[in-house]
Amino acid sequence: MASDQDSDHDSEIPESPKTKVTDPTLNPRDPYYLHPGENPGATIVSPPLDDNNYHNWSKSMRRALTSKNKISFINGRINKTSLTDDNYELWEHANNMVLSWINRTLSPHIAQSTICFDSAFELWEDLRERFKKGNHFRFCDLLREIHSIQQGDRTLSAYFTALKILWDALEDLRPTPSCSCPNPCTCDLARAVRNYKHMEYVRCFLKGLNDNYHNIHTHILLLDPLPNIIRVYSLIAQQQILPSPSPSPTVLATSGSNTKPKPKGTPKAIMVCTNCHKTNHTIDTCYFKHGFSPGYRNNNPKSASETKAA
Repeated sequence: MASDQDSDHDSEIPESPKTKVTDPTLNPRDPYYLHPGENPGATIVSPPLDDNNYHNWSKSMRRALTSKNKISFINGRINKTSLTDDNYELWEHANNMVLSWINRTLSPHIAQSTICFDSAFELWEDLRERFKKGNHFRFCDLLREIHSIQQGDRTLSAYFTALKILWDALEDLRPTPSCSCPNPCTCDLARAVRNYKHMEYVRCFLKGLNDNYHNIHTHILLLDPLPNIIRVYSLIAQQQILPSPSPSPTVLATSGSNTKPKPKGTPKAIMVCTNCHKTNHTIDTCYFKHGFSPGYRNNNPKSASETKAA
């Protein structure tokens, strides 16, 4: 009896409506959807791709296409459909939009060599194969620049920023490997690799500092383990560089005057008369030539007689 009632009750439950298939061009989450404000002449990343910045350009391009829900057109998840497929026109519309965006971010001499591609995926793969082969040379250049960079005339913040740009570019070329074991990894190798990289980062930063940071530089290198780069930068930035002692007022007064003090111990010039050959006077004031003053008494009889003879 109860089973009959249950069956009757189940029959009264309305069936859930089936999910309706919406138009892909009206669903913002669908890769085929294009916003009315999007146009093929838009430049979604900058600077454009040239012969030396493929890694930074590709990373920026992937981010931009992901934000527009079009990354599937370059990673192979959405392949070119056949002419008889119902979604062919949708694919062609969205694919051409992605092609235009990519071509707008290429330098002129590169864009001329990609005009014949009809698929965004094929264009992306061609650029990757063409420019990613030079990563070994770029890798060597980055290593040399990082290990030779010096602060010089730059401020501490400018020096740190310049080093960080180089370091981020290097890390983009050598990402930390992750464990692909089917079971959860327990050796924590990835963390150890990251720690070694961070220590290299800290050493390069400290090595390029100016000599006025020598004391704090030595103190940080004595720490075990080394702090991370952000903590090291904070410690360096907090160091107070003592100003040079100001000169005393006496020194300032002396340096401001035009007269230079005579060095001590310098002998005075001795005056010798060319007439009588005596010292301490000259011929202009010589009594033997111009006469003695009234009442002058000469104690030297020889000199007196010579004067009378003259």
